[in-house]
Amino acid sequence: MRLHRLDITAFGPFGGAQSVDFDALSAAGLFLLHGPTGAGKTSVLDAVCYALYGSVPGARQSGQGMTLRSDHAAPTTRTEVRLELTVAGRRLEITRQPPWERPKKRGEGTTLDKGQTWLREYDAVAASWKDLSRSHQEIGEEITQVLGMSREQFCQVVLLPQGDFARFLRADAESRGRLLGRLFDTHHFAAVEKRLADRRRATEARVREGDADLLADAHRMQQAAGDAPELPELTPGDPGLAGTVLGWAAVARSTARERLTIAHCARAAAESARAAADHVLDDVREVARLQRRFVEAREGAALLEERAEAHREDRARMERGRKAEAVVPALELREEAEREHRWASEENTRARAGLPRAYADAGAAGLATAARGMSQELGGLESARRAERRLAVLLTERAELADEARADTDVLQDTGDWLAEWETTQARLRARIESAQEAATRAEQLAERREPAEKRLGAARQRDQLGRDTDDAQARVLRLAERAVEARAHWLDLKDQRLSGIAAELAAALVEGRPCAVCGGTEHPEPARKVAGHVDREAEERALADFQRADEERAGAERRLGLVQRALAAASAEAGDTPTDRLAELAAELEDAYTQARHGASGLHPAREALAHAERERDRRIAARQEAAVRAASRDTRRDALEREQTALEAELTQARGEAESVAARAAELERTAALLTEAAEAVRAADDTAQRLKDADARLADAAFRAGFDTPAAAAAAVLDDAAHRDLQHRLDARQSEEAAVRAVLAEAETAAAAQLPPADLASAERSATAAARRLQDTVSAWDAAERRRAELDGLSARATASVRRLAPLREEYDRVARMAGLAAGTSADNERRMRLEAYVLAARLEQVAAAATVRLQRMSSGRYTLVHSDDRAGRGRSGLGLHVVDAWTGRERDTATLSGGETFFASLALALGLADVVTDEAGGVRLDTLFIDEGFGSLDDQTLDEVLDVLDALRERDRSVGIVSHVADLRRRVHAQLEVVKERTGSVVRQRGH
Repeated sequence: MRLHRLDITAFGPFGGAQSVDFDALSAAGLFLLHGPTGAGKTSVLDAVCYALYGSVPGARQSGQGMTLRSDHAAPTTRTEVRLELTVAGRRLEITRQPPWERPKKRGEGTTLDKGQTWLREYDAVAASWKDLSRSHQEIGEEITQVLGMSREQFCQVVLLPQGDFARFLRADAESRGRLLGRLFDTHHFAAVEKRLADRRRATEARVREGDADLLADAHRMQQAAGDAPELPELTPGDPGLAGTVLGWAAVARSTARERLTIAHCARAAAESARAAADHVLDDVREVARLQRRFVEAREGAALLEERAEAHREDRARMERGRKAEAVVPALELREEAEREHRWASEENTRARAGLPRAYADAGAAGLATAARGMSQELGGLESARRAERRLAVLLTERAELADEARADTDVLQDTGDWLAEWETTQARLRARIESAQEAATRAEQLAERREPAEKRLGAARQRDQLGRDTDDAQARVLRLAERAVEARAHWLDLKDQRLSGIAAELAAALVEGRPCAVCGGTEHPEPARKVAGHVDREAEERALADFQRADEERAGAERRLGLVQRALAAASAEAGDTPTDRLAELAAELEDAYTQARHGASGLHPAREALAHAERERDRRIAARQEAAVRAASRDTRRDALEREQTALEAELTQARGEAESVAARAAELERTAALLTEAAEAVRAADDTAQRLKDADARLADAAFRAGFDTPAAAAAAVLDDAAHRDLQHRLDARQSEEAAVRAVLAEAETAAAAQLPPADLASAERSATAAARRLQDTVSAWDAAERRRAELDGLSARATASVRRLAPLREEYDRVARMAGLAAGTSADNERRMRLEAYVLAARLEQVAAAATVRLQRMSSGRYTLVHSDDRAGRGRSGLGLHVVDAWTGRERDTATLSGGETFFASLALALGLADVVTDEAGGVRLDTLFIDEGFGSLDDQTLDEVLDVLDALRERDRSVGIVSHVADLRRRVHAQLEVVKERTGSVVRQRGH
């Protein structure tokens, strides 16, 4: 990397535009950057770093953005840094402009402009610059990739800060590790350490979790085993945990099986005793049952004897009921005949009431003859009735034809009027379509202008509001500033008053006989007295608190003012200078025009539909007119035929109607009279028939009652049993018979009689014996079940523990392997004798390379006396690997770099910086560094050492490098001829360049 040119405008101490021609300075190989303290020597290097990385080196990183701007710059001059360099065979130009607040072009106040960055590359073929990017992120990635170094690495290897390397020489191993880690990017080795540590913790947690599960199973086995031998005290991670648990489980399982065998034998004995007790109980129960059965039979026989009279009455009643069953058909027949005769008599009376008076006393034959005569007359009217119905149909058809004729006339009239207006309607609808299409086109054009206008109006309203907020904030800042000043003045006044009266405040604490805090005397002859308006400590502190609170409010208001001003600048940039009212009017006009256009465009589809509907209506009306003409011709023919048929039918109906209003009325009257006569004739015949049947039924009933043995039909009817009474009586008789048979059967049983001769059975004693045997069996079964469950649970838990031990075996091996590697990488393992971490080991190798590269130059600077060596000895109780010692050839001893003198420390740190630059350059991919800067430290060298150092730096030119020395040492101005002087002036610093 070689720098060619640097242009600075309004940056740091440089108020105007300054240029540095590095090509002219680098021609001598060694150049001096000098100037008085505070002139801005370091700001030149800051500008180089800012151009490349967008930020300045080291602790000055906070100087970003607007703070990079020179206080000496004119308000209208923008801060800018432009750097031209060659790197990796490419000539690039980088331009950076940080954000700044510029004066508004219109009105008062300032507006914020965003930062900008440009990257260009020189095309040698076209002999012109080519733009590459304007993106901050893309340019940053491109520069970092091309240089192969981060900003921290660049600041260490190109801008060599001697103070940092002097501290590096004297630093401890941890501090050296942090710096080398940033430069050589060894975070991935630290990540490996962390990964191994995380994996060790994870595997350890899994092993401990497995041990905890195994111990939990062991404790569950101990609970299941009951009074088995006590389980030893164990914790997760104990050696031999698996063997101890499995051994104890084997003993517990053996004990459980022995107890199960004992319980099984006890259960078998209890089952035999239970069976014997149950057999005895069954025998006693059987004897008790037979004795109870005999007693119950004797009691039943006595009860049957008591109810013998009632049984005889039931048998007599059942016998009479059986005889009366022969009379029941005759009784039912007589009742049915009586019901039919009563109904027929009522129907006869009702039918005669509706007859004409002439037929009131006629018999059934006369009524039937009259009904047949009217039916014959009604048959003669059937032809006339059909003619009358046909005439009604003809009248309806003629009325329908008249209605159709009027409807067709209306259709022809309406269709003619509508078709006469068709041309006008068609032209009007086509005009509507064209107008709607024009409105749709206009709406699309206006829609593209609406959103920008609305955004600009919103920004203008925000600009106005922020303007008012800015005025309010400025007024608030002024008001709070005045209040803070007043509060500060009040506090200072109170402080002065308190100091004036401090003697009285001290005198108030004096105690007679005790020494004074001021003079030490024990006598206080004239202590000061508090005067009116005395200010004490509390009053002063309250005033101070009021001042601090007022100052905090002022600072907060100023921060708020800054935020509002930046927001106002952004809104003003978007809205422009057009007044909000005018923008609102333009937006409203645009919105109205858009709304009108949309409204007009919305009628496009209805207009097209209306035209299509009108065309379909035209076709329909033309077809309807043609159809109406055809119907009119057919209708005239049909009307003539109907008129001829109507004349013939009216002549026939006049004769058949007679005096009735119509043939239908005459026929209805004949039908009604014939129906009444027929119904009355049938009712008379039914009444005569039912009277005869009732007389016959009475004779048959008297004969049936006499044959059944009853004196009268009434007596027979009283003896008849209904179904419910018969079932109840039969049930009582059957129950009596069953009870008698059961009692006789029981008393005849030999076993029952024999049991009755025995002593009463002792059932309670037998049941107690059986219950005791059952209880003993239940206890032995429970004991056996518990022993079986214990044995099964121990077997299951033992199998589970065995599986856990097998599963944990490879996990324990993995944990041992990972823990051993993690300990080695972290430097905590006993195998790591020097307790070096992996990252420290890598950095130690880098430090060894740096020490070797630095020694080449250090020996020349020190006339061969000093050599830098890397040391991996442990520092006290700490870890080793990053020690740095110097070997003194005059004494032959190796000592710490902290023992070097000031001048020795300078050239040692310079050699270390140059060596580190070479190593980092190689590490970064071999990017050639043709321009280096060395910052300060030359004032501590004597003339001989300074000559040797300059010889070493001058030797760098052999590799076509240029080295810039940043120093204000006067002797260097005589030794280095190519110079860049930074001159400090009241209007800002300027640079003056002097070539070789």
